[in-house]
Amino acid sequence: MATTTLSVPEIHCDHCRAAIEGALSPIDGVEGIDVDLENRVVRVEHDDELQLGAVVEAIEDQGYDVPNRDAYVRAS
Repeated sequence: MATTTLSVPEIHCDHCRAAIEGALSPIDGVEGIDVDLENRVVRVEHDDELQLGAVVEAIEDQGYDVPNRDAYVRAS
């Protein structure tokens, strides 16, 4: 099990929290999600095998920017 913390500067309300939790919870390998509105980060507990690019893309699909996304998304 690993924990990854992603900066998501645009999150600020319960709607943001619900959107991100809803997008991440169906991803295989995601075991826990903590959307920290005060610090504007998302902490994801996940299996070691999880491709973090899927997490970043799910957050971005909800309309939020993930700075430094290249650190988590592998080039194809």
